[in-house]
Amino acid sequence: MFTGIVEDIGVVSHLDENDSTGGTTMTFTIPANSPLLKDCHEGDSIAVNGCCLTVTSFTADSFKVGVAPETLRITNLGTLVENSRVNLERAVRADTRMGGHFVQGHVDTTAEILSVTPDGNALTFRFQPKNRDMLRYIIFKGFIAIDGTSLTVTNVNDADGWWEIMLISYSQERVVLAQKKKGDTVNIEVDMMAKYAEKSLAGVLGANSGDAPIPLLEKMVQRIIGKQ
Repeated sequence: MFTGIVEDIGVVSHLDENDSTGGTTMTFTIPANSPLLKDCHEGDSIAVNGCCLTVTSFTADSFKVGVAPETLRITNLGTLVENSRVNLERAVRADTRMGGHFVQGHVDTTAEILSVTPDGNALTFRFQPKNRDMLRYIIFKGFIAIDGTSLTVTNVNDADGWWEIMLISYSQERVVLAQKKKGDTVNIEVDMMAKYAEKSLAGVLGANSGDAPIPLLEKMVQRIIGKQ
C-alpha cells in the first residue's frame, strides 16, 4: 500500500532485458542523501511510477527489481531506457500520515497525454485512457494516481473520453509528470474504493445474475404493486 506522495525521483541506471530468469531486471539510482533506502530490506516493495515492485538487491544509492513481461505490457515501464526518470515511493507504514490517498501500486491502464496547458504557474494535463472502461471510475474532484502521484481530477468528459488534472508549481519540481509532453504515456490507478462500491452495488442489484430479475428492483416493484 502507498499514499501517492512521491518521495524521490530516481534514474534508470541499467536495464537487463533478458536476465538469468528470462525476465527484465531494472536498476535505479536514487539522489545523494536520499533516505529512500536507509531502512530497505530485500523483498521490500517500492512503487516505481506507481507500479509496486519488489527489491531484489540494493546498495546505499541504488536498487534492483525484477519486472515480469505482463507488467511491461500493462504499464509504461516497458518504455523506460537508461537515464529515464521515475517516481519512487516506499510502501506505507502504519504510522505514516496519509497525505494522499490509498494507492495499491496496481496499474489499471496507461493513458496518453492529450495536451499540457499552462494556467498561471500551474499546468493542466488532459489524459485519454487506453482502456476506456476506466473512465467510469474517474469523477470530478475524485482521486487518481498518475505515475504513482496522488492527484485530484479537475474535469471529466465521458463523451469524448478524457479527464484533466492540475499540477501546481510545488509538484512540478518533485514528480516526473511535469517533464512529460503531449503524446507521452503515464500509468493510471483509479481509486480502488470506486471499484469496491461498484461490486457491492452490483451484488445488491443482482447485476451479475445474467438474465435473472434484479432482486432489489423486483422487490421495490412488488411493494409498489402491493400498495395499489
